[in-house]
Amino acid sequence: VKDLQRTLLENGLPIEGFIFDTALAGYLLDATAGKYDIASLFAAYFHQTLAEPKHLDPDAFSMLGDTAEAETAFHVYTSAVDTLYEAFAPELEKRELHELYYEVELPLCAVLARMEHAGMRVDANALAAFGSEMEVQLKTLEQHIYEEAGGPFNINSPKQLGEVLFERLQLPHGKKTKTGWSTNADVLEKLRWENPIVEEVLQYRQYAKFRSTYCDGLLKVIAPDGRIHTSFQMTVTATGRLSSTEPNLQNIPTRTQLGSEFRRMFVPADGCVLVDADYSQIELRLLAHIADDEAMKQAFLTGEDIHTVTAAQVFGVPTDQVTKQMRSHAKAVNFGIVYGISAFSLAQDIGVGYGEAKEYMDAYFARFRGVRDYQKEAVRRAKALGYAETLFHRRRYLPELNVPALRAFGERVALNMPIQGTAADVIKLAMVHVDQRLRAEGMKAKLILQVHDELIVECPEAEREKAVQVLREEMEHAVAYTVPLTADAGWGRNWAEAHGT
Repeated sequence: VKDLQRTLLENGLPIEGFIFDTALAGYLLDATAGKYDIASLFAAYFHQTLAEPKHLDPDAFSMLGDTAEAETAFHVYTSAVDTLYEAFAPELEKRELHELYYEVELPLCAVLARMEHAGMRVDANALAAFGSEMEVQLKTLEQHIYEEAGGPFNINSPKQLGEVLFERLQLPHGKKTKTGWSTNADVLEKLRWENPIVEEVLQYRQYAKFRSTYCDGLLKVIAPDGRIHTSFQMTVTATGRLSSTEPNLQNIPTRTQLGSEFRRMFVPADGCVLVDADYSQIELRLLAHIADDEAMKQAFLTGEDIHTVTAAQVFGVPTDQVTKQMRSHAKAVNFGIVYGISAFSLAQDIGVGYGEAKEYMDAYFARFRGVRDYQKEAVRRAKALGYAETLFHRRRYLPELNVPALRAFGERVALNMPIQGTAADVIKLAMVHVDQRLRAEGMKAKLILQVHDELIVECPEAEREKAVQVLREEMEHAVAYTVPLTADAGWGRNWAEAHGT
């Protein structure tokens, strides 16, 4: 429905009136099926093969013209849709997915169609200049790397790079494979302090990716209106998160200087500003609510910094004696717990021994007993039911729990799916509410981008304070849980400025 609505918008036609989407229904009923076109759904649910797939593509009808073949194709298509609706509608009710489907997913189609149609403006000249600057810095890094290596080589060749690092420079290394030494990011990160060349190679890779993917890549997809029109995919991720393609605007690094500089290339229309709001620690807040952990809930209810509170509990010191490193380690523990991290992985992430990492986790669970109990119950429940689900009843089936080699992965998903999936559901509901309110209040402001827990609105400068208010209120009140959700909002004349980076 979303793609059809975008086409209607592009042709100046109304987009209201859609009451069902078989692809979205099929996705909610099985988020890992992968294919949700009419023919695939029909084959999966009724074990029947329909006509050639092209006959089920509405875009192909015009190619067939006003012919008997076109009439037959249309009949097959509509009949299949009716049959799927009759099967899917009661199943959505049975699985308690009515609210999620009709109040979140279906109305979100129109919101996303409008966002895609609006697009996001890019300063093409600034982007080109940024790319040229990247090229200069790449050349400088290249020469430094050659000097450290004792001569030129193909930096982009893992084989040649491995030979330079581990044979010529004799850096510590792992096991050699048939194709040569491993030089992936994890390997190089561990060697960052062994030799200056490693830091320079990592920086070279980062600059090269930015130049090719973001500078050169995005310059090619700027539309005649000066804006980039990404496509939001609603049926791709198993957790319910939206994804962005052609181009992907959701994977721009957020915690690097380059990422911040790059966001400055995204600007509003003349006379407008960008308003940006993102949820603060939404997954930890949902964990506190879902686990019903009193200590964690209390930290959020009193407005304390959850990472400082965790550090105080884990390290056994008063909150005013928590050091920057303690807080950093506690932050890694907090987010690691959400994703079912092991002590071994935590040790690698924060650069400590296994025993020390295990002590951190043991101290964490001793203090936050509700989280410990939740994790045990989440795995037990997933094994009993065969799936994990969000607070909106979005399910992810977990056949991995019955496969010994995949059981550990399945257990991690059982822990994380209810939290990450609920976060995805909440932001989607917030998007629907924000869009509805902006239009209901007659504002010119419009949603133009979503990046996980972050929403970006473009509005006339005169509406900026009202837009900040709408975003914050609708995001914070999308749901009512035992722990309040908070959204940080601001505005600026480019994306970086609006985000406060």
